[in-house]
Amino acid sequence: MPGSERDHVLIGLVGAGIGHSLSPLLHQREADRRGIRLIYTTVDSQDLDLTATDLPGVLRWAATLGFRGLNITHPFKQDIIEHLDELSEEAQAIGAVNTVVFGDDRWIGHNTDWTGFRRAFERDFTDVPRERVVQLGAGGAGAAVAHALLALGARQLTIVDIDVDRAKQLTARLASRFGAGRVVAGTVESTSALLTSAEGVVNATPVGMAHHAGSPVAETDLRSDLWVADIVYRPTATELLSSARAVGARTLDGGGMAVFQAVTAFELFTGAAPDVEAMLTDYADLLASGY
Repeated sequence: MPGSERDHVLIGLVGAGIGHSLSPLLHQREADRRGIRLIYTTVDSQDLDLTATDLPGVLRWAATLGFRGLNITHPFKQDIIEHLDELSEEAQAIGAVNTVVFGDDRWIGHNTDWTGFRRAFERDFTDVPRERVVQLGAGGAGAAVAHALLALGARQLTIVDIDVDRAKQLTARLASRFGAGRVVAGTVESTSALLTSAEGVVNATPVGMAHHAGSPVAETDLRSDLWVADIVYRPTATELLSSARAVGARTLDGGGMAVFQAVTAFELFTGAAPDVEAMLTDYADLLASGY
């Protein structure tokens, strides 16, 4: 839509260790296809020595400079909430924000992580059983994934986190929306026992990322009839997924979630519906070229 008020879009990504994020390139490639002049910058809290206390200043800076919005990632998805004027219904329910849109003197928080995971799951895992599912991680991304799993029909979701209180707080929030009988908190020590009777497990922790090497699940807890999903997308073949494939388990990597959350965020930022298949192709091309 060249020539319109939507043909110049300034957006950014705020988070820690985001130098290898594919979000900027995914957004820029789609904008180029649509003739939208989009500029996407990054604000890496590690490089700039920023903490959660700096978030109000970052938001004011971005709004003053004319940013259309910001993507928010680890570790600020929950801390950002108190500095926003309004939350979408889903962001309010999830308790985490990964997309902020500036407009009409109001800063509005959205969550596109949950729709990203849901759409990726529906695309590749639509037929997997979900009577008993174990999720590892109750942080900002974990809150979104848990919301998606329950919306996808998980009958019994157990959330495990090294911070037991955080897991309990998340389950309480989800129970108020989906019913107390469908979601409970577990402990790290009980993970092996929980997986014995589970049909699926989802890693919603940073474990498996390039700077968080390892797997959150012991190889001995994996089996061929346990489906395994991982939200980590750099690398795509995490240690967890590689081990799961080695025993014949069905797996879902984090690439689909990364693309589909960007799809929704792009539309929020630009008002233009993106070409989903083209963005999925872009993601594959970027990985293949070494980004």
